[in-house]
Amino acid sequence: MLPKLLVPEHIEKTDGVGPVVELGADREKLIVLTLEIDRVVEQEALQISIWGSADNQNWGARPLTAFPPKSYCGIYSQLLNMNRHNDVRYLRAEWKMSRWSKPAGDPLFEFCLLAEESGSRLKRPAGREAALAPPVAALA
Repeated sequence: MLPKLLVPEHIEKTDGVGPVVELGADREKLIVLTLEIDRVVEQEALQISIWGSADNQNWGARPLTAFPPKSYCGIYSQLLNMNRHNDVRYLRAEWKMSRWSKPAGDPLFEFCLLAEESGSRLKRPAGREAALAPPVAALA
């Protein structure tokens, strides 16, 4: 059940893959993907792609969607229509980092990626801490 962290907040210096997230009942919904970048070193780029699998083994040849390369701190959102991918039961994020100049040091990003059903924030209290809180109706 959404919302889920596809990539928990952390600091990365290399390319990587996030944990596998099972969609469950949210398999045919419109999903909002929110990428939050809190720290970045100059002259580098982070590219995030979202991959889907029906069996948690085969992740296909192409991602379901991808964020354009990001080089600045900020919050970026993108929609993923799961109706187009009704066989997908699992999601995971992959990221690649690059530098376009060669100063000393590796790339460094602090970021997280949240997946939630479109419109779900209307049912929750406001604020960053509430991003993973249950809908207000579930609290009644």
